[in-house]
Amino acid sequence: MKCGVVIFPSKFVQDKANEFRKRFDPAYTLISPHVTIRSGFELNDDQLPTIISQLNEIASKIEPFELEINKVSSFAPVNNVIYLKVTPVDALKELHEKMHTGAFPKTKEYAFVPHITIGQQLQDAEFGDILGQLSMIQFSYNEMIDSIKLVYQLENGAWEVYETFKLGAKQ
Repeated sequence: MKCGVVIFPSKFVQDKANEFRKRFDPAYTLISPHVTIRSGFELNDDQLPTIISQLNEIASKIEPFELEINKVSSFAPVNNVIYLKVTPVDALKELHEKMHTGAFPKTKEYAFVPHITIGQQLQDAEFGDILGQLSMIQFSYNEMIDSIKLVYQLENGAWEVYETFKLGAKQ
């Protein structure tokens, strides 16, 4: 099965992101707004207990932290993705690094840029217009994050939560 590790922000932040996603993101219905800590990787059923154990251990060693969302940005010119920029605080960077150790596959597809996607697969002409409009809107949200989620992909492409791991929760 294809899995990933994400942080879901508060409903308030998800609602703000979804105001744009429902217009500019064709994956809007497949997963709620999130910050990807570990992008999709293949896992078979006998590997799952090891990954879950490792996630419990990682989560127990990272204290809850503040998520800072501070502006709209994009991955242009590499691709036409528009996102809410998340400040890469130490806890986020550490979580990401630990998602490439132990039982996790070691490969990294991209450099870690924490973000919440609000638009993707946009045509070049509309991308510039939309990015320009969204860049004028003030985004500044801070909230405490106290968990990470192991998610898996269904056959229809949607993602579901498999298990939640509380940060700082000693075993």
